Amino acid sequence: MRLLKKRNFHGVDAYEMGWAPAGPPLMTVHFFVLDGLVIDTGQTHMQKACLEILRQRSVDRVLLTHYHEDHSGNAAAILSTLGVPVLGDARTADEMARPHRLRPYQRLMWGKARPVAVAPLPGIIENGQTRLIPVHTPGHSEDHTAYWEPGRGWLFSGDLYLGDRVKYFRADERIADEISSLKKALALDFEALFCSHRPSPRGGKERIKAKLSFLEGFYGNVARLWHEGMTEKAIMRTLHLKEDRLIKWICLGNVSMRQMVRSVIRDEEAGMEQSVVDGNRPSQVDARPKRPIQTEV
Repeated sequence: MRLLKKRNFHGVDAYEMGWAPAGPPLMTVHFFVLDGLVIDTGQTHMQKACLEILRQRSVDRVLLTHYHEDHSGNAAAILSTLGVPVLGDARTADEMARPHRLRPYQRLMWGKARPVAVAPLPGIIENGQTRLIPVHTPGHSEDHTAYWEPGRGWLFSGDLYLGDRVKYFRADERIADEISSLKKALALDFEALFCSHRPSPRGGKERIKAKLSFLEGFYGNVARLWHEGMTEKAIMRTLHLKEDRLIKWICLGNVSMRQMVRSVIRDEEAGMEQSVVDGNRPSQVDARPKRPIQTEV
């Protein structure tokens, strides 16, 4: 089943695309078009629809938020078919220069993104009435980049937000980096949050605050219990953390709540190792009150 919806937020056209071999798509993704700019490209499974849309638009450049296949899936086709250059962070360019070996669920849900030459981002991207400033926001991926439009109070956040309370991480996500990136985003002035999976034309900054508060509380609770000697399993039981069994099964554990717990532990281990290298005693973990953590998609 294919899904394609178009909505307009403050003059920004948002195209929501989804694909599934049967039944409704498990997850959809948006790409955005404004003033000749395309932000992200959607999944390869929806390539025909994406190209048909952009053939009817006057577009000058594609901006990628990160290399993941649901965001970069049609970049190579857009460049080769329409001649529209693709821009992104230097780390995105490095990732997109070579083919990636996908896990079965990635190939099934999104399709494989072909390698493509990604040109470097300027400090400011100006097209028509739009003026975007790239902001490096790692965590979800090392190359993750948001695009801020200060004059209109817009933030194109890629996968920085996703939800107030998330209940799974990819195995390669870094929670400490994501917390830092959310704080960086909060220092910007914006109202509309163009999340690639959940656009929010109003109250965008409140959404970022809510996720930051959740991740900080999650990190503090998990870190405290780990320093007390608890295992991953015991931490999840103590904090009443529940797996989304469908997601965990489909992704074979590569995306799960346990990966969120592991991300905290990895960052704590790295911090302790760095303290030893620097000759400092590891700092005490913030002893946040023990409480259940509620999560949502």
